[in-house]
Amino acid sequence: MTFFQTPPSLPHPFLEDELVREYVRRFFPAAEAKELEREYTELGNRIVSELYPLALRERNSKPQLTQWGPWGRRIDRIETPEAWKLYGRIATEQGLIWRGHPNEPRPLARLDQFLRVLLLNRVTHTYNCPLAMTDGTVETLKRHGGEAIHARALPRLLSRTPGEAWTAGQWMTERAGGSDVGLSETVARKEGDEWRLYGTKWFTSATTSEIALTLARPEGNPPGGKGLALFYVEQRDANGELQGIQVNRLKDKMGTWMLPTAELTLDGTPGIPLAGESDGIKSITPLLNITRTWNSVVASAVLRHGFLLARDYASKRVAFGRPIAEQPLHRDTLAGIQARSEATFHLAFTLVRLLGKQASGYASEPERKALRLLFPLVKLSTAKMAVTGASEILESFGGAGYIEDTGIPSILRDAQVLAIWEGTTNVLSLDALRAIAREDALSGFLEVAGGLRKGVSSPEFSPLAERAIETLQKAGKWLQGNQSSPDRLQQGARRFSRTLSDSFALLLMCDHGQWVQQAETRREGVAEIAQRFFEEGIDHFIASDTSG
Repeated sequence: MTFFQTPPSLPHPFLEDELVREYVRRFFPAAEAKELEREYTELGNRIVSELYPLALRERNSKPQLTQWGPWGRRIDRIETPEAWKLYGRIATEQGLIWRGHPNEPRPLARLDQFLRVLLLNRVTHTYNCPLAMTDGTVETLKRHGGEAIHARALPRLLSRTPGEAWTAGQWMTERAGGSDVGLSETVARKEGDEWRLYGTKWFTSATTSEIALTLARPEGNPPGGKGLALFYVEQRDANGELQGIQVNRLKDKMGTWMLPTAELTLDGTPGIPLAGESDGIKSITPLLNITRTWNSVVASAVLRHGFLLARDYASKRVAFGRPIAEQPLHRDTLAGIQARSEATFHLAFTLVRLLGKQASGYASEPERKALRLLFPLVKLSTAKMAVTGASEILESFGGAGYIEDTGIPSILRDAQVLAIWEGTTNVLSLDALRAIAREDALSGFLEVAGGLRKGVSSPEFSPLAERAIETLQKAGKWLQGNQSSPDRLQQGARRFSRTLSDSFALLLMCDHGQWVQQAETRREGVAEIAQRFFEEGIDHFIASDTSG
């Protein structure tokens, strides 16, 4: 008989994801949890029946740029695939931006928002990018900009009506400055009563959005980051024509194929300064904090999606006389993927919960300090785990995982960007050191970690939680011992940051594991998952970091 492999089926992303269901039951009041479970189930049904098959069919779809019209006029029109437009309608209907900005203080608003993001991200080809920029833009406009911009932009950015809702982009990267944004060359000139922007933005995502926030240097301002200002830009005028914007090309990227990413020239583009005529990098920080949170949740989504697919496939793939799910070595491989997946989830959604508490005024002083450090720590750690985990996931499918039309390679291709945009691992590690030096962020972080430790008393988890605290103490001693050597601090910054974040992840896994033990429907193996994460290593220091 001819043998054919059975492809994986996408498990229901809510009903068959035990960790996500536990989180809903744990953190939402019972009545609200019941309603959300119904909504998430309906959303998951649509993902399985419609959106996942669509994502597989449209895996090779890319935006198309038409620079010139048939009569010789430059038009620079970017046409996105129909699937991309559908994702936008679904995001609007689900209120993926609106839910994060309630009119009244609601600490759990962000948790509801990002759980929906987690579910949908698995099948929407990086539509999270314009959504993240839009969310961050709303947060920035709430702090900056005048009444006219607020009245015009915020209702559209928060709209739940398809066709009326706007999305936003963020244009920071230039040829001279990626991580070093202070090298930006775009100039802002005051021409009459208007500011006009001139320069090239080398890498712009969400390029088809209606508005963008961008940095430019007002003429006469000093060099460096302090001389930049933050500008609000509407891409098109009332007639739908681009306003002094030329699309030089669409980027040919390793992954995120459906996402329109372009190189732009600004040639007299109208812009409105949002927060004065300097300190633009400081002004755009609220946006970066939000987009880094999105990045962290998406990293978690990558691993949850990949793990559930790999687990389903392992139950069907037969080798050496039995399903590979029953093979000890493959079970061990899946256990490693699951451990990273759960650690990533806990880091991302703890960040989400603290973000919600801060926004609604319920965060304690230690939590506010910890949040400043967690923005870079969680982003860098979850991104790195997503990349290594995605590679392991692809390998778990054998040769089929390397074949494009299975849809599996896109998991790895799209994961790789998570460690790059919104700050590379190196950039974020240095940002973590700045947060500690300038804002005393480590004290709050350690106080939050200590509170988690005190709450873990279960014999299965208490020893692991203690090891996490010991590792955090080691990291603190390393920091203290190298205060007089900026070069040594920078040299070990990545390992220091990963040690902090992974130790914190272990504490969160222990805290949640203890809750699971006491829940009505307890999941088996939670202690083993935390143990596996610990054994794979939470201490990332090397000998040279602690010698000399």
